Amino acid sequence: MRVNAAQRYSERVEAERRWAHRQGLFSIFMSSSTDPFVPQERKFRITQSLLEAMADAPPDELIVQTHSHLVTEYSDLLVELDSRCAVRVHLSIESDRDKLPGLPPPASTVARRFAAAAALRDAGLRVVITVAPLLPIDEPDAFFARIADHADAVVIDHFIGGDGSTGGARTNRTALPRAMAAIDPASVTIAYRDRMIDLARRHLPGHVGVNIDGFAGRFLSP
Repeated sequence: MRVNAAQRYSERVEAERRWAHRQGLFSIFMSSSTDPFVPQERKFRITQSLLEAMADAPPDELIVQTHSHLVTEYSDLLVELDSRCAVRVHLSIESDRDKLPGLPPPASTVARRFAAAAALRDAGLRVVITVAPLLPIDEPDAFFARIADHADAVVIDHFIGGDGSTGGARTNRTALPRAMAAIDPASVTIAYRDRMIDLARRHLPGHVGVNIDGFAGRFLSP
């Protein structure tokens, strides 16, 4: 646990800013491998201290990625940051199912995550739902209609083409594809992803991203 994250940010921010500005914007993605809003955050406040340090020396762009409804506890701080840099909150909602048989449940229910998206959006923040990884969806049309009601955009990321390995080889070594196929065999194919993309585009024209491009804020044309 890096309890000195805020200190390290303050020490490095200007050097990182100069380096980033050689090529473009100084953007921070928080974060790709660890959730900023784990339950322990309520005790240690590492994310809070880091966001406060960013408010003092903001990047050009901050993307906050989380699976947790606990992000709403920091909405005031994120709104303050949004007045100083471009903030996007990416909230992962992989399916309309709360869990897949044989796999552990997520930290937050689907309902709590949608409620968090609505609260953040009502606070004036830009909210993107990341369907990542894309899991079997019971009622796709209703799911993407719900996303359109709660968020500004959606990113769809299938493990094939999205996990950083050829053909999803890394994910295929885990239990996830088997759990997905047990519910819907088509869900482990790119054709399933493409069908979900087409449906999402009907509900959010011009606001649908795919894989890494979507996470970077690049969306498909309407």
